[in-house]
Amino acid sequence: MSLINPPKPRPGDRVAIVSPAAGLPGLFPLPHELGLHRLKTDFGLVPVEYPATRKMGATPRERAADLHAAFADPSIKAVIATIGGDDQITVLPHLDEDLIRANPKPYFGHSDNTNLLTWLHNRGIVGFYGGSVMVQFGRPGAMHPASRDSLHAALFTPGPYRLTESLAYGDKDSPWEDPRTFETEPGLEPSGGWIWHQPHTTVTAASWGGNLEILSWLMMAGREINEPEHYDGRVLFFETSEEMPSATEVYRILRNMGERGLLRRFPAVLVGRAKAWFFTDQDTDRLTHTTQQREAVLKAFAEYAPDAMIVFDVDLGHTDPQVVIPVGGTIEVNGLERTITVTY
Repeated sequence: MSLINPPKPRPGDRVAIVSPAAGLPGLFPLPHELGLHRLKTDFGLVPVEYPATRKMGATPRERAADLHAAFADPSIKAVIATIGGDDQITVLPHLDEDLIRANPKPYFGHSDNTNLLTWLHNRGIVGFYGGSVMVQFGRPGAMHPASRDSLHAALFTPGPYRLTESLAYGDKDSPWEDPRTFETEPGLEPSGGWIWHQPHTTVTAASWGGNLEILSWLMMAGREINEPEHYDGRVLFFETSEEMPSATEVYRILRNMGERGLLRRFPAVLVGRAKAWFFTDQDTDRLTHTTQQREAVLKAFAEYAPDAMIVFDVDLGHTDPQVVIPVGGTIEVNGLERTITVTY
């Protein structure tokens, strides 16, 4: 299947701000308003909110209607999600395939937005995993330079973009309801950069993936996951959420993907840095959690795709900073030179 990489917006263009997963801007306006402000002042875009953007409990039909309005409006040049959630899968049956196919636009979001990005990919439209209004744009203090630069390139500049390793990262959050949270930048801790497994080759191919838990939900629901041969030769990417699934659960999901015949289709894999802290789970030992999750991934691939080249701790998920990964765009994973280049 040939994919369309939709035209990119330009500074001064209108962009849709939608909440297809959860209307959390209604509960936490501070990071949302900050994200909107930066879209205007730092990126020169004109954000346009839709009826369900700040509405908690909006029905799947209401959220689908916002997407239809955003894609159908010729003055809207990109669509950006406010944040993720946990039930975007219920929106998919209400989407108008013909309308969205006829009006392809860049779509940005991560986490639960894996649902819509996978849906768009299956309709031949390249999307972008990353760049939520409340998280990356609304980061307290200032945007992280790596997130800002990646988002700027993904929004405005078609072509190759070489990712850079981050040698410091953060995954501890502060309360969004407290104005003091936004007075300073989040704290970062040293990291060792990327970890390469079997970097003996170079793979250049279209990408596919997203949040691992959401991919597993799509498989359970029998939605949007194609036959294994559809993914032959692609670059897989995935990451885990703030719910911090155990290493056992990560292994089981990957094992089931292996049993389905999926894992052996991917010669190269990018694994996002695992988040190891959340408000409901603040006492997890970070090193133990991340090491065990890495070992679970290696175990699954050793059993089902032993020749795959894997890069761990890529900043593509729920940790800070976050770089944007195209869904359906080209990625070059160069094991010999230890570089990763995405095409926006």
